[in-house]
Amino acid sequence: MKNILLFFLCSLVALTAGFAQKKQQINLLEAHKQGKLSVFHRQINPLEEGDKKGVRVSQEREEGLAWLKGIKFSEGTIEFDVRGQDVFQQSFVGVAFHAQNDSTYDAIYFRPFNFYAKDSVRYIHAVQYVAHPSYPWKKLRDERNAQFEKAIPNAPNPNEWFHAKVVVKGKSVQVFVNDRKEAVLTVEKLSTFSKGQIGLFVGDGSGGDFANLVIHKNFAP
Repeated sequence: MKNILLFFLCSLVALTAGFAQKKQQINLLEAHKQGKLSVFHRQINPLEEGDKKGVRVSQEREEGLAWLKGIKFSEGTIEFDVRGQDVFQQSFVGVAFHAQNDSTYDAIYFRPFNFYAKDSVRYIHAVQYVAHPSYPWKKLRDERNAQFEKAIPNAPNPNEWFHAKVVVKGKSVQVFVNDRKEAVLTVEKLSTFSKGQIGLFVGDGSGGDFANLVIHKNFAP
């Protein structure tokens, strides 16, 4: 009887929310070893540090990506641990989603070198949303300033690992850092694509470390 009641309550919660979630944990280290990462403009190497079993993406010119083969994402949550560095204009790290190819995708990325910038303008450029190729950061900053990039109050150490969570539901994209309840960035998606690939993102002149990727996919119950 208890099991039946528990099932009923779980079903009721799912129906009330309008969706349920399927959790998929990705061991990036194993994915790399098994050839399940497709790299664009970068090299990747295995990385093991305690509970961080992931990959290190090389530092190169141009933006780079490491796509997860065989995984499509529409709505839900993308969580990952990431580490950049506090070096000016050399640390842009995040995740791409709803990708159609190597140049057409949405992305959320962080600029760790701006986390504690004393310059007030740089300080508000800590986390960024873009929709390539139509809406790169420069276009958004020039035409819709401060809407698609924000500061991160009490930001993580820019040289250490931190946890990021990107929540996508319909046109809404929210970004959370570590265990905070409040989003550090909330935007309305600019691209028209509602489904596509997921990839690790690094910006021009940047490398980065990634681990503990978890994907929660929404689906109708």
